Amino acid sequence: MLQGFIFDLDGVLTDTAEYHYRAWKRLADEEGLPFTREDNEHLRGVSRRDSLLLLLKSRTSPEATLQELMERKNNYYLDFVREISPRDLLPGARELLEEIQRAGLKTALGSASKNAGEVIERLGIRALFNVVADGYAVERQKPAPDLFLHTAQQLQLLPGECVVVEDAAAGIEAARAGGFRTVGVGPRERLGQADVIFPSLAHIHLGDILASLPQASAITRQVDTCAQNESRR
Repeated sequence: MLQGFIFDLDGVLTDTAEYHYRAWKRLADEEGLPFTREDNEHLRGVSRRDSLLLLLKSRTSPEATLQELMERKNNYYLDFVREISPRDLLPGARELLEEIQRAGLKTALGSASKNAGEVIERLGIRALFNVVADGYAVERQKPAPDLFLHTAQQLQLLPGECVVVEDAAAGIEAARAGGFRTVGVGPRERLGQADVIFPSLAHIHLGDILASLPQASAITRQVDTCAQNESRR
C-alpha cells in the first residue's frame, strides 16, 4: 500500500532553473564556452559535476580545476538563492504537501541539489518533510536510482510504497529503475515515461494523483475518510 511521497525540488516545488541558467551562463562566458537555454534544459535533474562535464563537452581538465569551476558556479547560484522566499513556491506545492500530511502519509525531499536544505528553509516548507535527502546523500546521482532508494530507506519504506514526483527525465528514469511509481510535472514530451503527468501542481489534489496511479485504491479510500472527517470539523 502506498505510504509516502518523495518530491524533487527544482521545477516541482520551486523554479530555480533560471538561477541555475544564469550561474552556468556566467561561468561559461568566463571560460569562453557556448551555453544556451536549450543547453540548460539538458541539465535538469543532473548533478553539479555531471552538469559541468556536459558544459565542458570534450574539454578535459584536472580534478582541481573541475572542483574550482564547480565551486565558482555554486557561489554564483547561492547569490541568487539568497533572494528566495516563500513567494517563490510554485502554485499548489504547499497545498499538496499539507494535504499529504493530513492524510497520514510520509513526505520526503529527494533532490540532486546540494543546496536543497537551504532552499526549503527559505521557502518555509522544511517542517512539511519527514526526511530531506540532497546531493550529499549518495555518490551516484540521477539517473541512477540511489538517491531515491536512500530516501525511501530513511522513510523506512519500500520503493513500492512510495511515489516519486519529478520534473526531469533523468529523475523519472531514476525512480523507475528503483521500482517507484512516478508522477511527472511538466510537458509530456519530456516526461513520457512517468506513470502520471500533470502540467503543474496548481489545483492538483492528492485524490487526483491517487485516482490516476495504478494500485492506489486502498489509500484512496483512506484519503476519502480523512476528507470526510475534516468536513465535519
